[in-house]
Amino acid sequence: MSRIGRKPIEIPAGVEVTIEDNLVRVKGPKGELARSVPRAITVRQEEGRLLVERPSDAREHRALHGLVRTLVKNMVEGVSRGFTRSLELSGVGYRAAKQGEKLVLTVGYSRPVEIVPEPGLEIEVPAPNRVVVHGIDKEAVGNLAARIRGVRPPEPYKGKGIRYEGERLRHKVGKAGTGKKK
Repeated sequence: MSRIGRKPIEIPAGVEVTIEDNLVRVKGPKGELARSVPRAITVRQEEGRLLVERPSDAREHRALHGLVRTLVKNMVEGVSRGFTRSLELSGVGYRAAKQGEKLVLTVGYSRPVEIVPEPGLEIEVPAPNRVVVHGIDKEAVGNLAARIRGVRPPEPYKGKGIRYEGERLRHKVGKAGTGKKK
């Protein structure tokens, strides 16, 4: 059996879960999320916990078991605590600024790049070289962070670009550093 799928999901205080047919709604202090689960997988609530069960050991049921449990757990965690993803800008003249709701990135192109977050997501710029994305939907937070990083991914020679906080790059030696003699 799936080790992840078998784990019960604890429901924190202040979070309300309703299950209708194959739709799971989670409401908490930060907001509300809903997701439909495959018909084969059942989600039930008992004693302040959520249990995810599968009907058989068929390959497709095993594959969905852990996935659905993780998605529901992320919903519960999102409405209670929320998710955050931090990015760092490194490079001469690379900076980020916030204009209203928009994020404006100056990263070496001829004009600044503007990114508008989807509803439910919030962008914060604590320093000119840091960007923080907040939200209750883990998938949406990750997608927006990936979109921001995709504007100027870090390059392997000097490390310039936008990277996730704590992301380690494998630096390459440039052409001059090959050590070959003529």
